[in-house]
Amino acid sequence: MKLSYTVETPDSGKTIKHILKNKLELSERLVKKLKYAGKILCNSVPVFVNAIVKTDDIIEVMIDFVEEAEDIIPEKIDVDIIYEDEAMIIINKAPSIVVHPTSSHPSGTIANGIMYYLLNKGVVKKIRPVSRLDRDTTGLIIFAKNQFVQESLIRQMTDKTFKKEYIGVVDGIVENKTGTINLPIDRKPGSIMLRHISESGYASVTHYEVKEYLNNATFLKFNLETGRTHQIRVHCQAIGHPLVGDTLYSDRNTELISRQALHSYKVSFTHPFSKDSLEFYAPIPHDISSLLEILRK
Repeated sequence: MKLSYTVETPDSGKTIKHILKNKLELSERLVKKLKYAGKILCNSVPVFVNAIVKTDDIIEVMIDFVEEAEDIIPEKIDVDIIYEDEAMIIINKAPSIVVHPTSSHPSGTIANGIMYYLLNKGVVKKIRPVSRLDRDTTGLIIFAKNQFVQESLIRQMTDKTFKKEYIGVVDGIVENKTGTINLPIDRKPGSIMLRHISESGYASVTHYEVKEYLNNATFLKFNLETGRTHQIRVHCQAIGHPLVGDTLYSDRNTELISRQALHSYKVSFTHPFSKDSLEFYAPIPHDISSLLEILRK
């Protein structure tokens, strides 16, 4: 994989580093990494980053690296891959599985399964999740295959051009058909896992829209401006409509489904290489479909 840029007249006289950072949108960290690896070329010749460019020079950056595979143990774990190309893998996450190893879950994660999958294809890569989902939240997760792709997608999130859409079922009837929950979230004192609304917390914004009214419950669509841990779960609790099945933030309707009724349904973003606009969907999982049928009666 490579990125390339043909120098235009306004950029003549600038440095290679200027082109890399301003035209190819490479981070300082990645530029250093490419420099030491000899992966930066000008007219097919390796070049230093302080070299001066002229009009029609062709700047190329070889993005692919053989990277140490960290200490993630490859494990044969079924992962539902819905899309893969040279830049990324997109999966539809099942419930009851952690995305990335932690001290409490060092193995049996999606990252372990992705590592096994890649090594089985002879690909040595770091595991780079672009976003994460809670253990019992289902749906779309993207794994970048290199640092450039990861940084590009995270930058799109920061710029709010990367869109994430969730669906969920909450307790009670949400009166307003559309709304925005703008409440700061912080870690709850004395807890590693729990979050709560706090004036000293991080800005957190969730937009919602009613998809369907159910029997003392509401089927909602969520769009996130921010991506705080447990954001939708905490915001729903805060407005008095916790997610059905969410035993961490509610004790209501926990018998209807064995987890929080929350699903990462849609993502849309610009492909870091082709610049195409992409959209991906993950079908509503069986347990949430069954819950909806129960609550429609």
